Amino acid sequence: MSRLHVHAERHAASRIGWLRAAVLGANDGIVSTASLIVGVAASNATQSTILIAGIAALFAGAMSMAAGEYVSVSSQADTEKADLAREDRELTQRPDLELEELTRIYEMRGVEHETARAVADQMMARDALGAHARDELGLSATMTARPLQAATASALTFTAGAAAPLLVVSLAPPAMLVPAVAIVSIICLSVLGGLGARAGGAPLGPSVLRVTFWGALAMAVTAGVGRLFGAVVG
Repeated sequence: MSRLHVHAERHAASRIGWLRAAVLGANDGIVSTASLIVGVAASNATQSTILIAGIAALFAGAMSMAAGEYVSVSSQADTEKADLAREDRELTQRPDLELEELTRIYEMRGVEHETARAVADQMMARDALGAHARDELGLSATMTARPLQAATASALTFTAGAAAPLLVVSLAPPAMLVPAVAIVSIICLSVLGGLGARAGGAPLGPSVLRVTFWGALAMAVTAGVGRLFGAVVG
């Protein structure tokens, strides 16, 4: 007698809720803080002034990222709830039309009419709202918006990302501050790109290149602005 083995699979999509916020937070922490430090340093500011500006950027950025993620993901969650409430009303008021709608959805995916109707009947008998949420609205437990999770992940990773260039400011000699911050930040961005690609099951090369390019560009632009305004003010 054969034994039934359950093949459990773990997909990268299950991490998408916190992974997006975490990568965004860490990337923004490194890029924004390093860019600010490079820009202020290029204006010939003192090392203590640069450190204070960097610390202020860390706290302001972490709070901003947390608030922004919470508000945006909460809006997404509100939209999902409104769609589910509307679908629930339609199931109560027009169950026959909803059954036809679910049948057509399965038919459009390549299922024959008789089979599609039988599947729709069974799915609605078991969990009508869940079936329509998943197959009509594209909502599932994996993809459900989680505002607090996104806000926490974003704030924590922003802080971790911003800590790297700040640590360089406190340790590097003034003459080497700008190149040291730039090099360490590029290395951190490369590591972040690699970790994000690995966690999300994406190709390594494009992810690393993407984050390092935009990080280097941001630091170059702010360095130019800092040097320009430093010369004008000086």
